[in-house]
Amino acid sequence: MPKYFRDKIADHYLYFTAKCIVEAMHVHASDKKLTEKDSAKFFVQADGTAILQKRGDLTDSQITTITKFIKANYVDMYKTWKDFGGGEFFGK
Repeated sequence: MPKYFRDKIADHYLYFTAKCIVEAMHVHASDKKLTEKDSAKFFVQADGTAILQKRGDLTDSQITTITKFIKANYVDMYKTWKDFGGGEFFGK
């Protein structure tokens, strides 16, 4: 699974799966297995706003931390997503 960053954010890896690049840009968050099952999922808009679609095991505090992290780093994350063949931002 391609990770957006090597280190964990709020004790979770931020990543996407090769099969999910057909969707709009999004970020999975998991502290264990890097799969879609049981992971949280955030769709990312063109301004970096992250929309939580699936909570997974995240606490409210972790959601806030990850949402802020995505907003601050979405341009670099989008480059990683596009380099892997991913689609556009959510809502485009």
